[in-house]
Amino acid sequence: MIRRENTKTRKAVFRACVLSWLFLIVAGLGRAQERRRAPAGPTRLAVLLADDHRGASPRDLAVLRSGTRSRDAPTVRAAVRALGRLERPALIPDITPALRHVLPEIRAEAADAIGQSAQGWKRDGPGSRAGLDAAVAVLTNRLRVEAEPDVRAAISESLGRMPFTIVAQVEAAERTLLDLAARTTSLPDRLGVAKGFEAFVRINRNLRAPGDEAIGLLRRLVPPAPGEAATGARVRRLALEALISAAAANEDVLRAATRDPDAQVRRIAMRAAVTGPPSAAGDAAVDAGLDDTSALVRLEALRAVWSSADKPKAGASERACAASASAVRDQIANVALTALDQLSACGWSPDAVAILVRTVDDLSEAAAARGWHRAAHAIVALATAAPDRAAAALAQFTSSGIWQVRMYAARAATGAKQRAALEKLARDDDDNVREAAVEGLRTVARHDADTFYVDGLGRRGHQIVHASAVALDGTPHPDQAVPALRAAWQRLVAEGRDNSHDARNAIAKTLTGLGVRVSAEGRLVPARAPQTDLNAEDLRRLASPRARVTMRGIGVFELALVTAQAPAAVLRFAHLAESGYYNGLTFHRVVPNFVIQGGSPGANELIGAAAFMRDELGLWPHVRGAVGISTRGRDTGDAQIFIDLVDNPRLDHEYTVFAQVLNGMDVVDQILEGDVIEKIEIVTGR
Repeated sequence: MIRRENTKTRKAVFRACVLSWLFLIVAGLGRAQERRRAPAGPTRLAVLLADDHRGASPRDLAVLRSGTRSRDAPTVRAAVRALGRLERPALIPDITPALRHVLPEIRAEAADAIGQSAQGWKRDGPGSRAGLDAAVAVLTNRLRVEAEPDVRAAISESLGRMPFTIVAQVEAAERTLLDLAARTTSLPDRLGVAKGFEAFVRINRNLRAPGDEAIGLLRRLVPPAPGEAATGARVRRLALEALISAAAANEDVLRAATRDPDAQVRRIAMRAAVTGPPSAAGDAAVDAGLDDTSALVRLEALRAVWSSADKPKAGASERACAASASAVRDQIANVALTALDQLSACGWSPDAVAILVRTVDDLSEAAAARGWHRAAHAIVALATAAPDRAAAALAQFTSSGIWQVRMYAARAATGAKQRAALEKLARDDDDNVREAAVEGLRTVARHDADTFYVDGLGRRGHQIVHASAVALDGTPHPDQAVPALRAAWQRLVAEGRDNSHDARNAIAKTLTGLGVRVSAEGRLVPARAPQTDLNAEDLRRLASPRARVTMRGIGVFELALVTAQAPAAVLRFAHLAESGYYNGLTFHRVVPNFVIQGGSPGANELIGAAAFMRDELGLWPHVRGAVGISTRGRDTGDAQIFIDLVDNPRLDHEYTVFAQVLNGMDVVDQILEGDVIEKIEIVTGR
């Protein structure tokens, strides 16, 4: 009996194989005939270059439209994504057919591209949104028939971020998301619904608060589903974020979130604890968070204590100062530094002031590359808490051999209103120190210090030029200021560096305010054509690369570079890394529980690579460990990078993600302001 069934099975398998072979042969013949009949579409490189040009010409648009009809799936996906990135709502009809593509990954890309295209309506104004309802209908209709959960998730997310202008649109979109949640319980669907509602509530809360049914759904998504304590963590995080935006996290939600096995859910719970009226449950949740095993949670609990201290509740400030005084002993540096910063508001407390004074006086490690942070943060906090005590200790900071310490000294001098110290630091050799001093003089001395601002205009650093131009706005000394402003303007325009645009715009604004006409040349438009690193050979070589980042004195972490999502950013990053561009640069910005940012030759926000990079916004989310390109407006990336320390959903579809930390996130968590990138190596696997 068993032998006979096996024989039948073998015959059935054989017949199935024969039929499959015949099908493949016929399909192959059909494709061959189709290839003979149809002209070849654009190559993927041609599509990527047209994307890189931002569809600037009719030819570029023709290439992208043709790419959506290519027989090559990666080319179709790249073309659909590129059309969406143009943020031109008029191109949505060109994207829509891809919602019916045979491949689910292309349908998901089309859903995202429609959501990105719709953002152009925000730029063009509410009166231009005649086609918004039609675009929403396209997504909604597809959602009703879509079989793939991942595609439904992408549609849900795009619906959530549509730029609605009337309540009826918001109500209809909310109903659509609720209907999806009611008919399916798969994890991808719940993730899509949570992602859609997170954006939906955050964006539309001023137009219309979410209804009771939506709030009930979000509350049910916060506790872990059976068997999904780990896999469903993002659903819970996003649902909790949406409830915070709606100020609707009740005690049951708070209780579940503070006990969650996921540290990020517990971190977000600290914010939820202080979004509503003060309560015993909220206080208990925050107290538990202060002792949590995760530094992410402890740090957020510290912030929550201070957030609740702003509310009219007796004893709140004592509780907050006590929490910070205790946390300065935390083993995790960024928790301790945050606590020191918070003690600036505790000048009434002798204990808090004593902690700051002891920290300022203990300079035993302040000369070390990673030992200056505690004293530097403490002197700035002391300048607010006890200005006289800070003024007495300031000299040892203004004369430090570490420029970051002198920069913090300038901030402390501002708080303590020490003009003489600021004037000394405004002549510093380092432009970052000068910038901090000029910003301080602008507060302390205003236009009495115009001489220092004029001097700053002659420096090379964009940040000090920008700060000086801003400080000279409305000056009563135009005879002194205008020639220096004009000279700085002309120099920056002649240099032709895209990333001097903030400085150029500040100069133009100040000159215009002084009645001086400024030509359009060199203002918002970049001074050179966009640079592209795209070429076929490197696209093949960097199809699935990694980057190994060695941090001096800390360790190594590795990145997986997502070339398929952001090819231009990956290639630019890889070329710069291979040339040694990043070696010796620093992470100059550290915002705990948000991001770290680095890769600036000037160790500041305004100096990077000369030519801008275009944005490559896509489906990859800003989760913990995502690596993005820092910008100051659309398509203004100058090769500075940032790493998400936590999930940051509000950054999704706003900043390019070109990599994800593969391993070594513990090393990333240890990075402090000023830590040095020893080297970045690109590993291609070839």
